[in-house]
Amino acid sequence: MVTAAHGRAALRAHAFDALTRARTRTLALSDCVEDAELTAQHSPLMSPLVWDMAHIGNQEEQWLLRAVGGRAPLRPEIDSLYDAFEHPRAERPSLPLLPPNEARAYLAKVRGDAFRVLERAQLEGRPLVADGFAFGMIAQHEQQHAETMLITHQLRRGPAALTAPPPPAAPTGTALPQEVLVPGGSFTMGTDDEPWALDNERPAHRRELPAFCIDTLPVSNGAYLRFIEDGGYADPRWWTPAGWDHVRRNGLRAPLFWRQEQGGWWRRRFGVREPVPEAEPVMHVSWYEADAYARWAGRRLPTEAEWEKAARLDPDTGRSRRFPWGGADPEPHHANLGQRHLGPAPVGGYPDGASALGVRQLMGEVWEWTSSDFAPYPGFTAFPYREYSEVFFGPSYKVLRGGCFGTDPVVARATFRNWDHPVRRQIFAGFRTARTPAPEESA
Repeated sequence: MVTAAHGRAALRAHAFDALTRARTRTLALSDCVEDAELTAQHSPLMSPLVWDMAHIGNQEEQWLLRAVGGRAPLRPEIDSLYDAFEHPRAERPSLPLLPPNEARAYLAKVRGDAFRVLERAQLEGRPLVADGFAFGMIAQHEQQHAETMLITHQLRRGPAALTAPPPPAAPTGTALPQEVLVPGGSFTMGTDDEPWALDNERPAHRRELPAFCIDTLPVSNGAYLRFIEDGGYADPRWWTPAGWDHVRRNGLRAPLFWRQEQGGWWRRRFGVREPVPEAEPVMHVSWYEADAYARWAGRRLPTEAEWEKAARLDPDTGRSRRFPWGGADPEPHHANLGQRHLGPAPVGGYPDGASALGVRQLMGEVWEWTSSDFAPYPGFTAFPYREYSEVFFGPSYKVLRGGCFGTDPVVARATFRNWDHPVRRQIFAGFRTARTPAPEESA
């Protein structure tokens, strides 16, 4: 974490690095396929990749060049084309979008001008620029869209276009407990200290929670297979009414991209067909599926507050950590982040990233569904625009936590809140379960 107290030069370098890393990833995700693949819509759930490219540039122009730099608009006529609220994803292929070469040129022009604004910005004073917030917000925005582009790559048909080494194997020889008891009491949820934290993560506030137990590890493919084999998708006892209706109408019987053939379960992952690895966290399940599994297992999904307490509480000090492992920024030995790999590591991995209570793989791997609706914290203030968080508050969206293998560290905070509709399965989402202990267990 770099703040104004560390000096203007260090803060500029930090912002420059975050923006550069994001752009390198955007170009890698777009340059690996032909232009026809960029303009195609690979799923009605997603935009054409070329829309994401120009949208990234347009947001950067609006906030860094116009709002921070006071520049005149470069391409005011395209603002409405790349307004995510004006045009649903399914309609975007019919818009007069910038073609790939023009989108690349626009990205390059905006970025060159943005770096010149960064060189001269004071990085203090008004909230938009203090501690480089606007630059951090745009780096996070681009990385969030890079993850969206990665989802589009998973949905596209055809040969593999992306490569990466496999994640490390889990350590062997030490049996982990199935669950961890988190003591009752208050903890600090949210943050006032992270300079690039977004509005829905603020303000920090005390939350009182009774004791609860939470899985040490995310639910694995192997565990989820037992739910399938026990007829979980055919038994309405485990489903909410809305979830059961969704399962029946859509004929769901396994996670997205899974197929049962040749006597086993197979999946498609970024253009590669392979057996479902039982040791990996289950992925591409909706909230309804996660909730049904938890009920079948005699458990429940954790609340958002429970997830954050399990991740951040240091029971020795009573303080909330920045990350499960402490205050240090994420390193490769802490968590599977940043698209270093093209999938989650086996459950039990990354022991250096464990929380103070011993919960593993809370950051990276898969986004984890919680039972909570997306709602503002007490004292919430929309900043710098309502459309980032406020318009999504309500029961239509469920909160996900922790990031996934495709989430960049600039986004991956223990306070970061993601949200989506409970039907969504294309996102890199899994879950872990929780339960309320008997009184004698938590005494």
